[in-house]
Amino acid sequence: MSSRRHLRSGIRDRERRSKALQIFSGIEEFNARVGRDVRTAIAIGKFDGIHLGHEKLLKEIMSHKDRGLKSLVFTFERPVSEYFSKEKTGVLATNEEKTGYLEELGIDYLYMLPVNRETMSCEPGYFVRNILYEGLHASLIAAGSDLSFGDRGAGDMALLRRMSEGMGYETVVIDKVRYKGNDISSTLIRQALAGGNMEDVTAMLGRPYSMEGTVIRGAGLGHTIDMPTANIVPDPDKLLPPYGVYLSGVYTDDGRVLSGITDIGVKPTVSDEDRVCVETYIHGFSEDIYGEHIRLELKRYMRPEMKFANVDELKKQLSLDKMNLIMSMENTEKI
Repeated sequence: MSSRRHLRSGIRDRERRSKALQIFSGIEEFNARVGRDVRTAIAIGKFDGIHLGHEKLLKEIMSHKDRGLKSLVFTFERPVSEYFSKEKTGVLATNEEKTGYLEELGIDYLYMLPVNRETMSCEPGYFVRNILYEGLHASLIAAGSDLSFGDRGAGDMALLRRMSEGMGYETVVIDKVRYKGNDISSTLIRQALAGGNMEDVTAMLGRPYSMEGTVIRGAGLGHTIDMPTANIVPDPDKLLPPYGVYLSGVYTDDGRVLSGITDIGVKPTVSDEDRVCVETYIHGFSEDIYGEHIRLELKRYMRPEMKFANVDELKKQLSLDKMNLIMSMENTEKI
């Protein structure tokens, strides 16, 4: 089974796996827990979304396991851009999601650097020598050609290579993965997500864009119009696509994979509140799953969020949405 299939497994299935991934945020903690004899292959990056370009980088560091090197992902506990801009930028993958992906891919260690004045002003040479080489025991360091690190982003791959001559670690530059003539990047995926282009998002991530949460009780309107929904509150840091209705895959807590229609927005027809809700009608499903976790995969944008004159008009539109879902399921079965 490929790693991309693993990323679609049920949430409970993920929890049953051995918690092999170890997470660190300090050098002393790392050495105390893993010891000073371990040698690592380190991938440096922001890893927002963990797209196909990131996966290529991760496969590189994992390919050195037969040499006795442990794979280590070096990233940041929150977006660096938020530190400098002082504005919330949101993320394609929350830290919890990122951790789950890396664990399922088989990464050994995750080092999440705190983002503060001290770490962001670190002298590049000190970062390489004291943190990567001496602190995290790098035998190999891999990154993209556009790598920048340290104070004012002054460190780059050229510096890594120069310093490797005296320390003996290897450096590997990972070429970009391209899609429709462009380098895949988190920025490009953010742009596609903002436009509701879920097919492009899926292609660049290597899997549908997803979100997960605990099912909560809503107002109960869905039950009165024969379209009950499973409602979750999205993580406040999670980037959302445009408000609207999406064809979705639903992964239940016990590993079942179902089809649904997910509405993301503020429910303007029935509510004056400005609170964002994620509501999913699960086709052919009527079980009580309040309090359970589900994961949603947004596969295709269907229509924008709309305000209807009354609940009857809303019901008519939801019936059309339901028909579109059934047609999509039938077409998928024919492929």
